[in-house]
Amino acid sequence: MTQTVSNPGRHAFIFDMDGTIVDNMAYHTTSWLQFFSRRGFDYEPDTFFRETAGAQGSEILRLRLGADLPDFEVALLAQEKDALYRELYGPHRRTIDGFDDLVVQARAHGVPLAVATSAPPANIVFTLDEMDIRRHFDAVVGAADVERGKPHPDVFLKAAETLGADPAHCIVFEDAPLGVEAARRAGMRAVVLTTTLPASDFAQFDNVIRIVRDFSQLTLADLFDDEAAPGEPAPGAPQAGRPAA
Repeated sequence: MTQTVSNPGRHAFIFDMDGTIVDNMAYHTTSWLQFFSRRGFDYEPDTFFRETAGAQGSEILRLRLGADLPDFEVALLAQEKDALYRELYGPHRRTIDGFDDLVVQARAHGVPLAVATSAPPANIVFTLDEMDIRRHFDAVVGAADVERGKPHPDVFLKAAETLGADPAHCIVFEDAPLGVEAARRAGMRAVVLTTTLPASDFAQFDNVIRIVRDFSQLTLADLFDDEAAPGEPAPGAPQAGRPAA
């Protein structure tokens, strides 16, 4: 039976890319660790992962190698690291379970869709174009399109502006605390996917309306119904002091 779903308030969906559309964050971490190991730096993988998930490559490089690193050198180093990442992840590319079905349903119901990512242009092409995903989206905003990365709200606000959507009616899909915080600062609600970190890592955010393993646990009706005001616990979201299982 076909499900009838309305789109109250003209919702728009904005998707982070890495760790949200594709489950690739472990490959990013491995490529960073290899990159820094070549330069004599060794980091504990889990700590590095938690400290950098969702950040732009340029920010990670300046944090680790020096804030005064010139732009041209940052660009060259980022290209080296991202080439490593694409070599590692290329044979394993696939979308998160349920993603394709959700975006097809959303488009069928007239929901505007955007990608808002910290990734550079080459990695966006690697994922959205080479996997034939870009066709689903009305807008794609990346690191090159904004001055400040997450947790600043710029990338999400730019995506909403491009869609012509009210930020209050945008639902962001994210896997990292930096991204959820960016959505909060943009005045947007967020759905968290636990591809990257456990649900307990998002207990402090009052803009989270759902926490799920993958997109197969979501329906449009769920998303349109979850209009809990900021500060109220939403279904599937951990309450402060009570981490979700």
